[in-house]
Amino acid sequence: MKGLRTLLGATLLSFGLLLAPTGTSAAQAPIHFADLNWESGSLITEILRTIVEKGYDLPTDTLPGTTITLEAALASNDIQVIGEEWAGRSPVWVKAEAEGKVLALGNTVKGATEGWWVPEYVVKGDPAKGIEPMAPGLRSVTDLARYQHVFKDPESPGKGRFLNSPIGWTSEVVNKQKLKAYGLSDSYVNFRSGSGAALDAEITSSIRRGQPILFYYWSPTPLLGRFKLIQLEEPPFDAEAWKTLTDADNPNPRPTRSLASKLSIGVSAPFHKQYPQIIAFFSKVDLPIGPLNEALAEMSEKHTPPREAARAFLREYPQVWQAWLPKDVADRVRGRLE
Repeated sequence: MKGLRTLLGATLLSFGLLLAPTGTSAAQAPIHFADLNWESGSLITEILRTIVEKGYDLPTDTLPGTTITLEAALASNDIQVIGEEWAGRSPVWVKAEAEGKVLALGNTVKGATEGWWVPEYVVKGDPAKGIEPMAPGLRSVTDLARYQHVFKDPESPGKGRFLNSPIGWTSEVVNKQKLKAYGLSDSYVNFRSGSGAALDAEITSSIRRGQPILFYYWSPTPLLGRFKLIQLEEPPFDAEAWKTLTDADNPNPRPTRSLASKLSIGVSAPFHKQYPQIIAFFSKVDLPIGPLNEALAEMSEKHTPPREAARAFLREYPQVWQAWLPKDVADRVRGRLE
């Protein structure tokens, strides 16, 4: 009898599995998203994950890594999605895209930018806070050589400090090469923060104390909406010079501003083939930079986990994301958020 019950149970279990929908999350391996360690990247990732899970009934997870290692993982399909991909900026991406291993979908955040910045009071002063202009003639990266004393490095007082991206970001390589191309390697220390959060903390601390600071930054971010900043002018974009900046081993980098910013969703080629319905959704993603920066600022100020901030964004701006989805999918997402 025990053997019969066992056989019957196994048969029913097998029958149940055969009847189960093939697309259910119970049988579906998770879609691996890159775990991006900067605020806009983490929020956008969680917005996408929430819609995929609640609208398409597909499980997801995240895997950590640096920008370069995550792009390599995407090329080998070890991860399937990078939620905020600055496509075309790293040799890893360019090679993988040329080989048909990765694809960049859409233009997800229009108005994105990146460059070198200083607080406005460094150039103009701030009478309300009793701050005199520290570098009144500072307009361009070419002016930085004569203002190294303003941005004094505490560990090398004879040099200025340039606050770069964390090691492992594509922009860290570009900025290091820019220091050489602009003739600033001997006058500025290339200081790399340990993480995106550490970069934010140092910038914020300096600004709140009214201290001079020279740093790399980008948008969309809460920082650019929170403080008055000035972006330094750089030479016009030159495609050939840009190649020398993205190549960490190039001994003679040439000056140019960065490639025009275009944010996309990076996907692996197998994922693109396997999930046409998700690809159609990703291709339509369009996040208005104003509401996005506001959401990022609130997430930062309240220390809200990105997952919670994403749900709050989706509840507050249904008119934004519903335009990306078929009605039945949008209805499922809305119903499961309530």
